[in-house]
Amino acid sequence: MTAATPAPFRASLGEMDPESSAYMALQPPPPVTPPTPAMAREGMRRARPFNQPDLPHVGLTREYSVPGKGGAFQVRYYRGVRTVADEALPVQVYFHGGGWVIGDLDSHDWVCRAVANAANCAVVSVDYRLAPEHVFPAAFDDAVTATRWVYDNAAMLTIDPARIFVGGDSAGGNLAAVTALALRDDGDIKLRAQILTYPIVDLTFDYDPRFEKGVALTNGGMRDFIDHYVPDVAQRRDWRCSPYFAPSLKGLPPALIILAGFDPLYDEGEIYAGRLKAEGVPVTVTRFPGQMHGFLSRPKLLPKSLEAVTVIAAFMEAQA
Repeated sequence: MTAATPAPFRASLGEMDPESSAYMALQPPPPVTPPTPAMAREGMRRARPFNQPDLPHVGLTREYSVPGKGGAFQVRYYRGVRTVADEALPVQVYFHGGGWVIGDLDSHDWVCRAVANAANCAVVSVDYRLAPEHVFPAAFDDAVTATRWVYDNAAMLTIDPARIFVGGDSAGGNLAAVTALALRDDGDIKLRAQILTYPIVDLTFDYDPRFEKGVALTNGGMRDFIDHYVPDVAQRRDWRCSPYFAPSLKGLPPALIILAGFDPLYDEGEIYAGRLKAEGVPVTVTRFPGQMHGFLSRPKLLPKSLEAVTVIAAFMEAQA
């Protein structure tokens, strides 16, 4: 038995923050037809210098190849700049956003560096397989495999296997949530906490019609991502892509959920937080009412990203 589709939760919108309004004013008109995945990936790559400031120095970065069900994939390992080389650190396994279609290790390099430095921790960023070349459950499989790899290689990475966090933004928040469910069910790895930044939790959700246009992520854009990742509509209630439909959320690790007000995903984030609380999971919800989806990885133009990093670091330090 799975949870019923929730009644739509409609946020009470205030004003968009001035920096969010300015960001939207810089955007070109939407294309007549949706961009192909290749075009969207190139657009994200080209936008990186405009969205991200200079990368902060960290104590260490290193890349590893992880064997997976669909072949090897890369992870990038960071240690915060003020950490001690031989200290076993808490670690966040991080899954980048991008609708399971775009994004990579470089698109969220700033985020991972900033979190590693702010939380004095390690971060392992995961370059999971992307749709539509690799549809569901490819990204789910890679996310769970990567987290298990971190646990199994704790000594090599000099991290504490009892202080593993999973986290991510958007589609990455989705992967963090479903990884937490999978590992809870398997029972051999106990995560310290989950950090979900504007996560996708219900691929059947009825999006707020106010977000059909005028925001960084529109309802149509979200539907396109879902179509690429889970083209089989019958699979969209599978908890491995829609964690809201897991039969139970009991026993999951504590959760930090960060939400942006001007975001199609705001409503389902609130509903997921409510269900977690109702089933006994400690939940902290931090809301950025005037921000848009994607603000965490756009600190140059949307500086509330810096506040979100501080929130993530404080949560990790409190849980660690």
